Amino acid sequence: MQQAAGSIGDLSLLEACWRSLVLGVVQGLTEFLPISSTAHLKVVPVLLGWGDPGVAVTAVIQLGSIAAVIGYFRRDLAQVLQGVAWAFRDGQWRDPEARLGLAIALGTVPIVLAGMAIKLWVPDYDHSPLRSLTAIAVVSIVMALFLALAEGLGSRRRQLQAVRPWDGVVVGLAQMLALVPGVSRSGSTLTASLLDGWQRADAARFSFLLGIPAITLAGLVQLKEALATPAGGGPIPMLVGIVAAAVVSWAAIAWLLRYLQRNSTWLFVAYRLLFGLAILLWLRGTVEG
Repeated sequence: MQQAAGSIGDLSLLEACWRSLVLGVVQGLTEFLPISSTAHLKVVPVLLGWGDPGVAVTAVIQLGSIAAVIGYFRRDLAQVLQGVAWAFRDGQWRDPEARLGLAIALGTVPIVLAGMAIKLWVPDYDHSPLRSLTAIAVVSIVMALFLALAEGLGSRRRQLQAVRPWDGVVVGLAQMLALVPGVSRSGSTLTASLLDGWQRADAARFSFLLGIPAITLAGLVQLKEALATPAGGGPIPMLVGIVAAAVVSWAAIAWLLRYLQRNSTWLFVAYRLLFGLAILLWLRGTVEG
């Protein structure tokens, strides 16, 4: 879908900052919940008449979410880095922190390779059929069914201390699917972890940590393009979006971890089904109208 008339580049600084603030809040609310931030960052602006902000802008706003997850898990990350450093020094990878670091590294490889392939061979990915509202709706419904399957079949016996490098590969392949809007990086990795037998809160924790390298790389790669594109609005609106995403993401992470300690993922299954159906009904009404 082409960008709507009145893009951010044609607006006043105040209006551009407002739109970026809205995008940042949407990003923060949806990045770590298993409901697809990419889909919401596509759908919400379109419904508001702003048009699709594009891959570059959404990738850069995600840097706010990364700042939040790094800050929230700073102690965990310090322990992981220390464990990896000791493992390289001693040649022993049995320590849980070292294994977690290795799992994160291995799990990052699939999405990086897939992202590079898209960048090289799909130059007009912003307007790919995979980013259409219809595709987002269908994918959201399909992934809701997979999450329901994982919720029903997962044993929920494993904890993060028992992580293996192979877990990183399995969940990393699921994370790669998140390049398709509507899949949800958090949703796909949470689904894979639940099917792999993880407890819900530990699955979410690994999903957060695994996302740090991938989302950071995507945001940095797209930073120059996002600042240059009219949809970005320039550095000040982009900074507003990043800060908003950071603040809201922190709150979303804290809430989700508490929620999954006592509750299932059925709430998100229901939301994704309704989200996908609502888009399809809206599109049908638009065509008929």
